[in-house]
Amino acid sequence: MSTWDSRRRPDPGPPAAPADLAGMFRNLCRSSPWKWQSLRFEYWDQAFESAPAPGAPFVRAWLRRPGALRLESPEGLVLHSTTGINDSRADFYVRATRKSWLLPPHLVTPVYDDGGLVRRRPEAAYGEPGFGNGRFAAALDPAELAGSAPVPIEFPGSNALDIREVRQVDHEGRPTLEAVVAPNAAYRPVDPAAPLCLPGISRLRVDAGTGVCVSSTSLEAGAEAYGHWIRILAVDEYMLDDLFLAQSMNLTDVRKHISWDIPA
Repeated sequence: MSTWDSRRRPDPGPPAAPADLAGMFRNLCRSSPWKWQSLRFEYWDQAFESAPAPGAPFVRAWLRRPGALRLESPEGLVLHSTTGINDSRADFYVRATRKSWLLPPHLVTPVYDDGGLVRRRPEAAYGEPGFGNGRFAAALDPAELAGSAPVPIEFPGSNALDIREVRQVDHEGRPTLEAVVAPNAAYRPVDPAAPLCLPGISRLRVDAGTGVCVSSTSLEAGAEAYGHWIRILAVDEYMLDDLFLAQSMNLTDVRKHISWDIPA
């Protein structure tokens, strides 16, 4: 954990100036790696106006950093579970490049702003486990929306996004910053085939407590269904390795009822 414990700090109040809100939105997009270590959530790979439509397909997810992910269908069928989270990393380091020795983000210290959000991200081993397309992983750490640091001078088009409007809204019972944005030439999505922002105008919501992009919606005609929706259920729950392994370690699944047969 870095020196500023931003996960435990109360959310800062809204700045007075719209320019400050835009800066706060960008810094929040950079802050996810230092705000949480585990997350339980539901994910829809389509956009909605105010709430998911009944019957829309979604997955339930358990994620523990770094790299542990479990996905289930609404019926409880396991769709994906990380394997090898306890495997040796010896081969990885023997053929090491400089990137091989980068530390996880939570072990390095970023530059914070006065509100406890990340203004400048250090070099680290970034990357979230993905499923389906690159938008899933990008939403969990939406730094592509802001870049690793502020641009030197606010020249037109130098930021990844042109922020038109920012306001504080509620999303699934949690405070978020909602922004109406348009990508610039400087926008570099993690997955070019599945960016968080399509060309044109989009509406984004970033959770104030986790820095996760919980909603993205294209506002362009004909692309209204493009985007995603996340419902955060729990932050920093304790998660056992057994939850993410292909083979059980014979630990008790406390989510299931345990029956006790008493001899007559």
